Amino acid sequence: MDIYEKINELYDRRREVELGGGDERIDKQHEKGKLTARERIELLVDEGTFVELNPFIEHRSQDFGLENQKGPGDGVVTGYGKVNGRPIYLFSQDFTVFGGALGEMHANKIANVMDLAAKNGAPFIGLNDSGGARIQEGVVSLDGYGKIFYRNSIYSGVIPQISVIMGPCAGGAVYSPAITDFVFMVEKTSQMFITGPKVIETVTGEKISPEDLGGAKVHNSISGNAHFRSESEEEIIENVRVLLSYLPQNSEEKPKILEVDEEDDTRPNLTDLIPFDAIRPYDVRVVIEEVVDRGSFFEVHKDFARNIVIGLARVKGEVVGLVCNQPKVMAGGLDIDSSDKAARFIRFCDSFNIPLITFEDVTGFFPGVKQEHGGIIRHGAKILYAYSEATVPKLTVILRKAYGGAYVALNSKSIGADLVFAWPNAEIAVMGPQGAANIIFAKEIQNSDNPEETRSKKIEEYREKFANPYVAASMGMVDDVIDPRETRIKIIQSLEMLRHKKEERPYKKHGNIPL
Repeated sequence: MDIYEKINELYDRRREVELGGGDERIDKQHEKGKLTARERIELLVDEGTFVELNPFIEHRSQDFGLENQKGPGDGVVTGYGKVNGRPIYLFSQDFTVFGGALGEMHANKIANVMDLAAKNGAPFIGLNDSGGARIQEGVVSLDGYGKIFYRNSIYSGVIPQISVIMGPCAGGAVYSPAITDFVFMVEKTSQMFITGPKVIETVTGEKISPEDLGGAKVHNSISGNAHFRSESEEEIIENVRVLLSYLPQNSEEKPKILEVDEEDDTRPNLTDLIPFDAIRPYDVRVVIEEVVDRGSFFEVHKDFARNIVIGLARVKGEVVGLVCNQPKVMAGGLDIDSSDKAARFIRFCDSFNIPLITFEDVTGFFPGVKQEHGGIIRHGAKILYAYSEATVPKLTVILRKAYGGAYVALNSKSIGADLVFAWPNAEIAVMGPQGAANIIFAKEIQNSDNPEETRSKKIEEYREKFANPYVAASMGMVDDVIDPRETRIKIIQSLEMLRHKKEERPYKKHGNIPL
């Protein structure tokens, strides 16, 4: 046998690995509306950039018939490539080989490529499509999950980690995505749950379909376990590419600033977009779109806790993270879910050097027995903690109202905001003028000949004395009262001024956020 025969053997072996579970299983994958592990990689990375690692690894189990079964690549493809010209590392589980189930060598492949991503300071992406732990391999499968969870945890905040659920993800497998920064799901073909429908029915008697238990809609809108959903795998992978375009490679870098065309940054429409009446609803997205670079807003967690809007955008080419009250849902009040949603996003932005902009129009923390018993104190404290902890540039614009503890929590000067601006119609107070007047002047109103007229006068008196931006501005709690049309200009100037901000925190292992 000469060298050319050996080379031919090499290519034969590669073709066998690339075929995965074979043509029949690949066809079944396509019939379900799903792509193969390698097809997904081709869509994700720039053409011709993928380099596979450990393609010839196979399991070494000798139990329960596995000794007679070959598993090319042990059911997972790992490697590195480029997205938008920048390096990324990844794994893509192959459902055609052992149903993508995780065994010892499968886990080792993933752990090895995660280590490489961290050492090289590049984002890590997991394309999940797995039946869970490989039962035939016993406890070593569980140990394999542990190795992955450990790396998810210690590399959190070091490199961006993204999970894309493209099939079943059950049992222990769901905890890895839960630790990562963002989770993407595909409608009708991806599910996540700790225990499947059959187990639930056996234990509790409840009957539910996999989709209703842990489908994309459920996790994007009810549980909050996922951040994005799309109708197809092609669309979801394109969205991953878009997200990566906003992120730095690692925690030691800042996101790239794009060059933009010079334009007039005055936004005359802003004066008409928000109703002057503080109780009338509006969609805060219209304000976002006017202030950020046109078409650059990339919303995160769109369907979950819709009373707060978060996402990434660019302002004069610079990436920013936005945290905005949504007055058209629950009057923009903060509740348990919106507190969790905002706090985790704030901490992500701080981890990766993304300046934070807060658009504030908040009535307060949402009242009710359910909220109190559900732990709104603990959950609301997460926002306070996240903003206080963050050292990136932090700007707040009070659009209309900022009442009570929610005013403090949403990046006030007292918890570390670098600059706070208010529009001239902003109301900043312990509570709304109506409620405050009813408490402060209760006896005067009650004893009046015309209670309604007296109440109206006292409401206006309170508004004049306390519920306006100039009281807070006179005490330094608001840096400037600005013309709404100049909001974008003020933000551009502030971001430029804060671009080289450095702020230290006392040395510690880590804080103890109220989880």
